[in-house]
Amino acid sequence: MTPDQTIPQLRALFDQQGQDPYFGEPVTQLEHALQCAALAERAGSDNDTVVAAFLHDIGHLLPVESAEAYMDGYGTVDHERLGADHLRALGFSEKTAVLIENHVNAKRYLVTKFPEYDARLSDASRQTLAFQGGPMSADEMVAFEANPYFHEILALRRWDEEAKEVGFETPSPDYYFVYCRDHLSR
Repeated sequence: MTPDQTIPQLRALFDQQGQDPYFGEPVTQLEHALQCAALAERAGSDNDTVVAAFLHDIGHLLPVESAEAYMDGYGTVDHERLGADHLRALGFSEKTAVLIENHVNAKRYLVTKFPEYDARLSDASRQTLAFQGGPMSADEMVAFEANPYFHEILALRRWDEEAKEVGFETPSPDYYFVYCRDHLSR
């Protein structure tokens, strides 16, 4: 698929569901994505990471086959893997996919490593944690820490938690679709 085919497909997902509430939070799906990308950009992140921040929850926007695929009103079970696999198939980089695929693992890791982190989670993030495997085991933590993108994954998680603010000023979706086009054109 070329960028000229891929970008309209991504745009359509946001057009169809971007104004839906972001599961128990005071922002929409699109506002959350834009805020996360803006935070990544403000931190001086590379293209792969800004794109991952923008598209990290794309798995929530993809069609699912059954009601069992939902987390009691909190989105799609395994959305991180579904989104990463979808973006790999569209030609996005492995780094972008790995960041997306692991942003839930980062929450599981942080809750385990820093018990006080749980108190910083929104109610919705706490609710989804049980569907997402709960705290990590010691072996899972060791494997997660060995990921070559460990620090970027933790940063993405931090932006994910922060990107729930009403009235947060961001660039338009078109601005981040240019990031995606540039990413796919490399």
